Amino acid sequence: MGKYILKRIVLALVTIWAVATITFFLMNLVPGGPFLSEKAISPAATAALEAKYGLDKPMSERYFTYILDAAHGDFGDSLKQRGRTVMEIITTKFPVSARVGGIAVVLSLCLGVPLGILAAYKRGTFVDSLFSVIATCGIAVPSFVICTLLMYAFGVRLKWLPTLGLEGWKGYVMPVCALAAYPTSYIMRLMRSSMLDVLGQDYMRTAKAKGLSQKVALFKHAMRNAILPIITYLGPMIAYTLTGSFIVEKIFTIPGLGGEFIKAINGRDYTMIMGTTIFLATFMIIMNVVVDIVYKLVDPRITLK
Repeated sequence: MGKYILKRIVLALVTIWAVATITFFLMNLVPGGPFLSEKAISPAATAALEAKYGLDKPMSERYFTYILDAAHGDFGDSLKQRGRTVMEIITTKFPVSARVGGIAVVLSLCLGVPLGILAAYKRGTFVDSLFSVIATCGIAVPSFVICTLLMYAFGVRLKWLPTLGLEGWKGYVMPVCALAAYPTSYIMRLMRSSMLDVLGQDYMRTAKAKGLSQKVALFKHAMRNAILPIITYLGPMIAYTLTGSFIVEKIFTIPGLGGEFIKAINGRDYTMIMGTTIFLATFMIIMNVVVDIVYKLVDPRITLK
């Protein structure tokens, strides 16, 4: 177990380095520069800004300097938000995205798992068909369409919920629902499929033959094995929802990390783009490592190599 964890940590570090390297060179290969959008800026002023941020140095020197600084958590200064570092912006904006995403994760699990079990238990009935239609719509309909429908129904027509910002608990309702729609639907379908597979196993028929009640067989024996695919999906799902959906944050004007990332792309804020990309990739890689370890704890029969 310890050897496997060490191996996964080494591979994670290599992956993070690869992401940082690819992002760095892609940003430097993009035509133009971060100061081209400045109004009435002279060539001398452009050169002074490039010298200030080290953009006049050879690319190889900038690369090694950036990688060493990034390894210590320093992604440099923002090229557009003068006087603020990239890490300062991330630490300020990430908690907002994580708060909305965390609520969406809990909501997805609380709805997706039991509804998936119920759909498997009621296989072939109207309930199963209804849940299948709902899950398919939740997966197929884009998030911006869900946001628009929620805003029109509950914000414009009924005027029950605010459409902008996160003022009070009501401000979280529509962003959380929009963010949780896809993972809830995916978990529901995944849980239904996994539960149907487990219910057809020999040990489930043996449990029924021994006289165990349907509820005990379902929750004590079937659910523990059926939930393993959900645990695998938890890694990328948590990373995606906690870091925030760029579209959802943009539509509802949420001051989170997703909105800052879009702003950085539009403004060619290279250091902000690189820092945010490395941060999000690192977070997702860490979540995948944690999920692999939890997978072993849930099912000791799994061998990790």
